[in-house]
Amino acid sequence: MKLSLLSQTRLSVVAIPAQNEASEIAGCLAALAMQRDEEGAPIARGSLEILVFANSCTDDTAAIARQAARSIPHPVVVVEEDLPEGQRNAGWARKRAMDLAAIRLAEAALLHGLIMTTDADSRVSPTWFAATLRAFDEGVDCVAGYIDAIPSEYVALGDQFVVRGRLEDAYLRYIAEINARCDPRPHDPWPTHRVSSGASLAVTAAAYAAIGGLPPRPVGEDVALTAALDRAGLKVRHAMDVCVATSCRFEGRASGGAADTMRHRHGHPDAPCDDDLEPALQATRRALCKGMLRDRWSRGPAARRWPAALGPSREIIRAFDGLATCSFEDAWDAVCGMSQALKRGAPLRPSDLPRQIAIARMIVRHLRPPVRPPRSAPGDMSHREGSCEPAVPA
Repeated sequence: MKLSLLSQTRLSVVAIPAQNEASEIAGCLAALAMQRDEEGAPIARGSLEILVFANSCTDDTAAIARQAARSIPHPVVVVEEDLPEGQRNAGWARKRAMDLAAIRLAEAALLHGLIMTTDADSRVSPTWFAATLRAFDEGVDCVAGYIDAIPSEYVALGDQFVVRGRLEDAYLRYIAEINARCDPRPHDPWPTHRVSSGASLAVTAAAYAAIGGLPPRPVGEDVALTAALDRAGLKVRHAMDVCVATSCRFEGRASGGAADTMRHRHGHPDAPCDDDLEPALQATRRALCKGMLRDRWSRGPAARRWPAALGPSREIIRAFDGLATCSFEDAWDAVCGMSQALKRGAPLRPSDLPRQIAIARMIVRHLRPPVRPPRSAPGDMSHREGSCEPAVPA
């Protein structure tokens, strides 16, 4: 379906929380102004609306956003508020921005409204909007985009930091594939990723309402959103082609957020990776067990045996099979809390990653389906003549 038609039946509101982002907000809005479809044409005027939530700003963020809005081919609304003490943080600001977007969609009374969000220090890719809509057309309730760093800022952090990032990206790619193949989700097939970041999230208004809106958190509200949707049985797609580049600054707006983590790792090159980055064999065991238990959950105990790796603990089996009234994710969390086989150890360090990448690569090779050579048409000898490879019988 063409975007020009989609814009008539589906309104999208992009919510941008911003606190003292005078140096960044114009660039963020410019990236949204340059959105095009996947054939290269600019998206239709009014395909989306933009809501800038200026949270307790003491600089010219709001004024600069209003000035930039004059050149934006889509409606831009700037809301200035001072959040109450205790809510003056990035998580609550995003919640307020997305809640205001939900109110706007409710006023428009459209059945297919989308709430999208990004960060003021991020730059969405030119086809961010179009790729997001295409993912929704597959029947999902939420789309989490892939996050990259702004290249010039990233490279400027030095070779040690770049090498570390390349190792982590390589390992995360293998872990994502292991998870996708061991615990397949039809709505989130490989290739996929494991990131839920406020720099690129989109959710239907209906799904947002179903979970009561963005969970209130000072930090980590983005991960909490996709977790809440998953627990509610709603479908989250982690789309590789929905891309955003975000700032590498060390002074962020969220205490304990990405900026703090980046600053610490820059100062300590072998600082531990994220807590969920575990050794490849343990990650594979966890993914296999989760996939088997998900199948058991949906089809019943008689249809799927208990994973041998978890041991024949009657207590754990009874606990899992007796949680039919809750969500699978809640049941899985209960199993993880009871099973020694699923206990997480210390997170990996960058110095551990080369060996773990080699192990993960071998695991992935075994998990991938075999590649079958294409059948040749009758009389077609091109695959035989002039080749050293033996002919493969049809």
